Amino acid sequence: MNAVEHTATSEGQALDSARRTFEIEAAALAALRGRLDGAFAAACRICLACRGRVIVTGMGKSGHIARKIAATLASTGTPAFFLHPGEASHGDIGMITRGDVLLALSNSGETPEVLGLLPPLKRLALPLIALTGNTGSTLALAADVHLDVGVPQEACPHNLAPTASTTAALVMGDALAVAMLEARGFSADDFARTHPGGSLGRRLLLHVEDIMRRDDALPQVGVDTPLAAGLLEMSRKGLGMTAVLDQEQRVVGIFTDGDLRRALDRRVDVHNATMRQVMTPGGRSIGARELAAAAAQLMELHRVTSLLVTDSERRLIGALNVHDLLRAGVV
Repeated sequence: MNAVEHTATSEGQALDSARRTFEIEAAALAALRGRLDGAFAAACRICLACRGRVIVTGMGKSGHIARKIAATLASTGTPAFFLHPGEASHGDIGMITRGDVLLALSNSGETPEVLGLLPPLKRLALPLIALTGNTGSTLALAADVHLDVGVPQEACPHNLAPTASTTAALVMGDALAVAMLEARGFSADDFARTHPGGSLGRRLLLHVEDIMRRDDALPQVGVDTPLAAGLLEMSRKGLGMTAVLDQEQRVVGIFTDGDLRRALDRRVDVHNATMRQVMTPGGRSIGARELAAAAAQLMELHRVTSLLVTDSERRLIGALNVHDLLRAGVV
């Protein structure tokens, strides 16, 4: 077998393996969906009634999933944090207070470090929600609510490495977070407030008025302004366009580089023409309090690179282009 044949075979084997993994994990999720019952609703009620935090714990691979579930809960309106069960007995159990809820993950339901949390948990009278793959396990039987996340098989060909089981636990955690998000009426604005530093925050918190050009930076001419003067205004302001205003300072049109090319194609007399003759009537505009992300969507929808910002009476108050959005990190 030459190198080309070996590569082709390896590629085929890799794709077959990936498809089997997808199929096994998709089947696990389908089975999980079919087992959803009142226990899930009970778990949601416990978390919604929690006056403290949802403390999520797990060991090993379950611990990694627990960390992600805690992060998702915290970012969607449910105060939560991850507690490492191995560190709990060395002082970290002091982070647990009355009023908290414990969400414990263990595929076997017999993880010693997680079970070690049960005695102090009882002393604090904390509700326990357990996610396990063994309904008869110690953890499952000790829980106030048990959510069965067992899977028929792992994607690992030896049925050993946690794969389908961790996916099932992760999806169950996501389902809890989303159900509580909806129950709390957690909005896009709320989400933005928990993500102020990233691109999500910029897209959800930044408004057009925060980044638009204004005052002397605004390109604007009257309808009877000569075309030559309009071109000078465009050049000075550097937005690749100018707003065209009537005598009441309302926007009646826009003049862009594209309008100039079309005027030249029509052999318009550039020395005698006015903006009224070469402008595009109307012009795309947006309100100052609209999200900057909405301006980006409007530009993309209409395939334009600039927008005018107007008030309710179509008076010009600002302008922006795609470069302003790029500098602000919106696109």
